Amino acid sequence: LNPCRTDRYRCSMTTQKLRTDDARFESLPDWPYQPRYIDNLPGYEGLRMHYVDEGPRDAPVFLCLHGQPTWGYLYRRMIPVFLDSGARVVAPDFYGFGRSDKPVADDAYTWDFHRNSLLGLIAALDLTNITLVVQDWGGLLGLTVPVAFADRVSRLLIMNTGFGVGSKPSQGFIQWRDFVKNTPDFDVGRLIANGTPHLTADEIAAYDAPFPGPDHKAGVRTFPSLVPTDREMDGVAVSRQAMQWWREEFDGQSFMAIGMADPVLGAPVMERVHAVIRGCPEPMRIPDAGHFVQEWGGPVAAAALETWGG
Repeated sequence: LNPCRTDRYRCSMTTQKLRTDDARFESLPDWPYQPRYIDNLPGYEGLRMHYVDEGPRDAPVFLCLHGQPTWGYLYRRMIPVFLDSGARVVAPDFYGFGRSDKPVADDAYTWDFHRNSLLGLIAALDLTNITLVVQDWGGLLGLTVPVAFADRVSRLLIMNTGFGVGSKPSQGFIQWRDFVKNTPDFDVGRLIANGTPHLTADEIAAYDAPFPGPDHKAGVRTFPSLVPTDREMDGVAVSRQAMQWWREEFDGQSFMAIGMADPVLGAPVMERVHAVIRGCPEPMRIPDAGHFVQEWGGPVAAAALETWGG
């Protein structure tokens, strides 16, 4: 699982990184969870990853994977519903996001850098009986987990995302990718609020909390450029393997919720994804939900649990 490319990047104690001051995460609304950290993932020694880990350690696990430019806070409306069911919830922050360390160099971030850190965390915490809860990059990466750990994945709750199989991107995505690449200090909180009008000022500030300046935003800037939009890009091969697994081998329960107001990963994309997930029931369609479906997530979590019988 070593992500290091010796000609480009060395994962070590000498990696230039930033760590957002803990004070910026104080008194966040609806976020009472104790921060937990791991700093010895193989290949990432000296980089600290943050994660939430709540609920009984021997219970089924809801592994909640955020996307770009968010962090685990995105799941604050869903985590209580999962915990009330008696489950364990693990919600990591990818490197470069949330309370996790943030390598400064843009080229530190690659597909394998992110995916292998996720696989490393699953192995380090020995997570089993996993319900993958995914959206955006949480899906691009999370949907490939069964390629490595098929026996650990039991269920899927999927929101606006897709498979990174080298498909031609939409014009909307191209514009978004170019905007992020050329705006090194874009306003994260405002971006999320634009598609999520019910956010309060304090919630918007919580999304801004990890990023006090442009030096902290290398992970944010690079994620869109890593989306496999060409067949030669990293991630395509494993994503195609993942598609085959979900189509032909997956025999667990699943649930899909679609934010219908998402202009990039909305209904047309999600209907195609739905056709891949073996046995996936009719999606829950939320007319006013945008890209960040988790902000409408309490009813989504409850509906999934009801569909599954708890």
